[in-house]
Amino acid sequence: MRGRRVFVTGLGFVSPHGEDPAAIFERLFLGESAIRTVRTGTPEMGADVLLASIDFEPGDRIGKADRLLMARAAQLAVVATRNALEDSGLMTRGRGPEEAAVYMGCGLGGAEILQESYRTYSARQSRRVRPTTIPLIMASGPASQVSMSFGIRGPAHTYSIACASSSVAIGEAFRSIRDGYIDVVLAGGAEAMLNDGSVAAWQGLGVLAKEHADGAGASCRPFDLERTGLVLGEGAATLILESEDRAMARGAHLLVEIVGFGASSDAHKLTEPSVDGQERAIRNALEDAGLTAEDVGYINVHATGTPTGDPVEIEAIKRAFGPAAQAVAISSTKSMHGHLVGASGALECGITALALDKRRIPPTANLTVADPACDLDCVPGVGRDAPDLEVALSNSFAFGGSNATLVLRRA
Repeated sequence: MRGRRVFVTGLGFVSPHGEDPAAIFERLFLGESAIRTVRTGTPEMGADVLLASIDFEPGDRIGKADRLLMARAAQLAVVATRNALEDSGLMTRGRGPEEAAVYMGCGLGGAEILQESYRTYSARQSRRVRPTTIPLIMASGPASQVSMSFGIRGPAHTYSIACASSSVAIGEAFRSIRDGYIDVVLAGGAEAMLNDGSVAAWQGLGVLAKEHADGAGASCRPFDLERTGLVLGEGAATLILESEDRAMARGAHLLVEIVGFGASSDAHKLTEPSVDGQERAIRNALEDAGLTAEDVGYINVHATGTPTGDPVEIEAIKRAFGPAAQAVAISSTKSMHGHLVGASGALECGITALALDKRRIPPTANLTVADPACDLDCVPGVGRDAPDLEVALSNSFAFGGSNATLVLRRA
C-alpha cells in the first residue's frame, strides 16, 4: 500500500546499556552484555536470578509529586520519551507537539504495585492498599503519563500484546501517519516487571536461562547449542515518527524510513510458536513495503534463546526468504540486553534503525557453537560493518501467537 512516507526523527532509550543511543549501539556492536545475577525477594524467600536490570533514578526529570502517580514502567516511558523529544528537536519549554499522538506498548503495567497491594492484603492482613493502586497498575499508564507529562493532546493508545506490544504500537503509528490520519506520533514501549512475584511466575513457566559456566553475561545464548532460555530485562524506548512533509518543513534529521508493517496470529497454542504464523508476518511486511527478500540485508530477530523458539524463527525466515535466506545477516541483541517483553520491539526497532544509519550490524553475543537447526548467518560474537546495508527487518513474536514485523529503510 502506498501513501505518505514516514520517517523516524528521534530516538529515546532507557535501557540496560544506558540512555545514549550511540553509546548503547557501540556496546552492543562489541558484544557487551548487560546481564548480571541479581538477588530478588525477601531474606526468607529470595533467589539469585539472571536479569538485565537498570539502576534507574529519574532525578529532576520527573517531579517527586508526579512520581507518586507513576509506576516504574510509566517513569521509564516518560524519561525515554523526553530523551526522544530532545533528540528530535520537538521539545519546547518542556512540552512536546500538542497535536501529536502517543502509541505505546506495555505488557503488564505496574507489576511492582500489584505485588505490593497483594502483600498488604495477604501478608499484612489489611485492606488499606494505596488509593492509587488501580490507575498505577493499568497497562495504559505509560501512554497516559507520557501524554500528561508533555502536553500531548492527540490520541493516546496502548497496545498490550505481550512481547509484540511495542512493535505493533510502532506499526500502527506508521500506518496512521502513512494513511493521513496524523502527522507525528510518539511510539514505543515500556516494561518493568522485575519484581520478585513476576520473576517467580516466569520461573514457573520454565523458560528462564540458567547461569552459564562463563558467567552471568554469557547466559543468554540465542541459536547456541548450550542455550537454556531467556533472560528478562526492563526499560523503555520511544521513537518519534513523522510524515515526510512535516519533517522536511522543520528541517528534521531523518534517521530511517519505516516502509512496511506486517502482523499475523498463529491460532495455534498459547506458548508454542508457529512457523506458519511467523512466516506470514514477515511476508505481509515485505508485501506492505513493496520489497522482496533480496532487498533485505539484516534482520534483528526475536530469538530469545529458548530451545524451542529459536529454530522456529529460523525456519520461518527460510520459508519467507527462500534462497535469499542464506545471504541475509540476522542477529539477536537480546543476547546482551535481555528480553524487555512489552518494550522489546521498540528497543530492537531503535537498534535496527541505528544499524541502518551506521551501516553496522550488531552481533548475537555468546554464540560459540551453533545449533545445526539454526544454520543461517547469525553474526556470532561481535558486530560487522555492512557498507551496502539499505533495508532491515525487526521481528517480534509473542505468547498467544501474535506476530509483528517492521521494515526499515536507510534514509
